Amino acid sequence: MDDYLQLFIKETTLYNQLVLGSLLPENLWTPLPHAVQGWLRNYIAATILYFVSGFLLCFYIYHFKRNILLPKDAIPSRKAMGLQIYVAMKAMPWYCLLPTISEYMVENGWTRCFSRISDVGWFSYALNLGFYLILVEFGIYWMHRELHDIKPLYKYLHATHHIYNKQNTLSPFAGLAFHPLDGILQAVPHVIALFLVPTHFTTHIGLLFIEAIWTANIHDCVDGKIWPVMGAGYHTIHHTTYRHNYGHYTVWMDWMFGTLRDPLEDEETKKM
Repeated sequence: MDDYLQLFIKETTLYNQLVLGSLLPENLWTPLPHAVQGWLRNYIAATILYFVSGFLLCFYIYHFKRNILLPKDAIPSRKAMGLQIYVAMKAMPWYCLLPTISEYMVENGWTRCFSRISDVGWFSYALNLGFYLILVEFGIYWMHRELHDIKPLYKYLHATHHIYNKQNTLSPFAGLAFHPLDGILQAVPHVIALFLVPTHFTTHIGLLFIEAIWTANIHDCVDGKIWPVMGAGYHTIHHTTYRHNYGHYTVWMDWMFGTLRDPLEDEETKKM
């Protein structure tokens, strides 16, 4: 078993070399403990991803497609986006503790992760990935909903994110503008799932970083209108009503638990 766990350590070591070795002098990071290297790699990679995805989406929506995807009065100010970046950057070092801890648990054999898809076969991989995503969707829905329903959690944690409560205050940079503990709590289902479902380690790491792109996307106020995806149209309603559309990737949990509000129906109601 110890030999098998070494596969996870080799994988995270490779990630460290790819990120840290490309961006930092070797003498700065190689003396650090393996877990600290992992945290530093996650921090640098997540920060780069946050800015690249944010700036690309902002350029496309607010400049390249200016006044086409959004009306002029719906475009957030530079001051609003600057505040979102400030909040996200203060929280980013703390966010990166979660994947660092999950990697440590995987490397020590505490989870049900496997290293190679060939260990289980493609059918089992796909089936377990489906279960993993359902658990994550369920967990994030209820974590998000309780952050609203439990008043102290909302007041001291989630309210930081909900100061962006109008279309012209939301931007891709708002996606990670949370109180640090709030952001960690909403990502915890990704880690809990590792103890319940056999999960491909590389896929788990990839999904954590996809979170950063996804959260940027659902805060840009541009609705892709692809059912059953919980796109920006749904999430904008969440920010303006506070009581609907708690889901993450899809609308299914909101539909099941009675909190779904459709953007198309919302538009029709406003016209009446």
